[in-house]
Amino acid sequence: MTGIAQQSPIDAAKAAFARRAWRDAFDLYAQADRAGGLTADDLAAHAEVAWWCGQPDDATRIGERAYAAYVGAGDRQRAALRAIQLSDENANRGAYTVATAWLTRAERLTDDARDSGAYGHVVLRRSLIAGGEGHLEQALAYAREAIAIGERAGDKDVQALALVQTGQVLVAMGQVREGMALVDEATMAAVSGDLGLMVTGRVYCCTISACRDVADIRRASDWTEAAHRWCDRQSVSGFPGVCRVHRAEITALRGGLAKAEQEARLACDELLKWQIAPVAAEGYYEIGSIRLRMGDLAAAEEALRQAHQMGRSPEPGLSLVRFAEGKTAVAHAALKRALAEEPTRPGRARLLPAHVEIALAAGDLAAARAGADELAEIAEAFGTEASHARKHVALGAVLLADGDAVAAEKELRRGLEAWQKIEAPYEIARIRMLIAVAARAQGDEETAKLELASAKSTLERIGARRDARIAAEALGGASAVAAGDARATRTFLFTDIVNSTKLIGVIGDDAWADLIRWHDDTLRSVIAEHGGEEIRHQGDGLVVSFDDPGRALDCAIAIQQRLADHRRAHGFAPAVRVGVHEAQATRRGLDYAGAGIHEAARVGALAGEGEILVTRATLDASRRSVATGEARTASLKGIAEPVEVVPVVWR
Repeated sequence: MTGIAQQSPIDAAKAAFARRAWRDAFDLYAQADRAGGLTADDLAAHAEVAWWCGQPDDATRIGERAYAAYVGAGDRQRAALRAIQLSDENANRGAYTVATAWLTRAERLTDDARDSGAYGHVVLRRSLIAGGEGHLEQALAYAREAIAIGERAGDKDVQALALVQTGQVLVAMGQVREGMALVDEATMAAVSGDLGLMVTGRVYCCTISACRDVADIRRASDWTEAAHRWCDRQSVSGFPGVCRVHRAEITALRGGLAKAEQEARLACDELLKWQIAPVAAEGYYEIGSIRLRMGDLAAAEEALRQAHQMGRSPEPGLSLVRFAEGKTAVAHAALKRALAEEPTRPGRARLLPAHVEIALAAGDLAAARAGADELAEIAEAFGTEASHARKHVALGAVLLADGDAVAAEKELRRGLEAWQKIEAPYEIARIRMLIAVAARAQGDEETAKLELASAKSTLERIGARRDARIAAEALGGASAVAAGDARATRTFLFTDIVNSTKLIGVIGDDAWADLIRWHDDTLRSVIAEHGGEEIRHQGDGLVVSFDDPGRALDCAIAIQQRLADHRRAHGFAPAVRVGVHEAQATRRGLDYAGAGIHEAARVGALAGEGEILVTRATLDASRRSVATGEARTASLKGIAEPVEVVPVVWR
């Protein structure tokens, strides 16, 4: 807080707000508040600063004081705006009864001022509620009314939010071109800097959501990057976390599964800190989808269940997990029910590709054909490359099941071309596997093998292990090491819960399952913060790789400190041992093979309860000045030469 000593706390707070120094502003507003005399506007600014600092409870508490101050001053319009903000904050944390009560207050305060911007915000919330309940015509009427109010009041914030809401409702009703035109109009207002800070963030988020709804992946990617740059300029953490969720989706689509999971986990941490559960649910769903592609079905199901607990449907992800487990009938029934309950085109478009695939596996050709035909109708309405790609794949799969391999291959190759334009390697590889089936049905074994080899190579490269194994089996068996497998120097981190068998006996299976979920989520968050790539879940711990030994060592220390903090705050956390070792290994998709990774595992096994063991060479390469215990030389099972290991003092 340099350069502000000569200013009063309130003037310094306002200056910090203006330069987006949120933490300084929060402390200065708090200092001014203790001295007394904050106006209602000062309290409203303090509440906003608290929110940007990641203090949602403080934001609500201070915001309630601002509301009372506005009411006391007779400023009904600003009191209404504050009540609307408090309604939004309570809705974010799932306190819907309280949120409704605050909205009712805002309605009462603006009832005699129906041309005001505050009343426009009230009408806009009515549109959001109606849309959430599936009453699209009513939602559209409210949104258009809000646009008109914003224009009469000259309130650009209301106009922009109402425009983007109208566009989203029109998209949900199937009027894609008209809807997206309104979304673009609203977003240009955000880009030009005409809107308030909070409204700008919301418009960006709604725009990206609309792009996703119509599967306009290129557009979503462009706006996601623009929103991320805006967040950086305003010193806000992904508004918060929302931009990270969208970036995770795009990164996963482009094949960066490990990086995408890191982004999604950081997003969930940020969103839960800000108590924005609905978007955190989207983050957990994305983690589930990524883990499913990696072939980690247990972790995928756990993440999808967390999304469900926060109010997000786990479909089609959970049905795809069941399908991967061989429970085709269960998956088919669940997706049919999900489709029966989903009225909107964007929602159905997300469910139908999985429905077609699973219906074909279940022998329900009629349902699959109907699903493919509906995807074709949606593609015509949306007009985006991804929607057409999904249409071609579904139609090709149905034709293949119906015995027309020639027509099927033509459709599949059109789908392949569309996904190649989008640069979506996982989808490309999966289509190649279907093309191989079509080629074999025509007696063309050479083409089938070419397509399968290409699919296998891609799937291994991006870390989609389960699908890579399927491709290898179809090709005639997995080879020991593909020609493209690369040697790399990585730092491996192994974790393991100490005395887990004894602990299970004490707390029981159900409590153990809950504990493992908490343990995995906690460690994965720390790993994501330090740029680690989770390789696999092994036993009661995780295997992680890093491109830098220093980051691996920082992560190991952070894991132990995070567990210790929880132990102090809540009385218990499992004791975990950690081993860190840098070595050369052969990369196979997301996994690694070779003597080096086995050596790292042996180092981890040597560690004791709450201990971090690192090999001497790794510690030296880390360039970290950390406290250490007495080094010792250890003989590792299966390793010819003894290794010097060093305990790291992290407490």
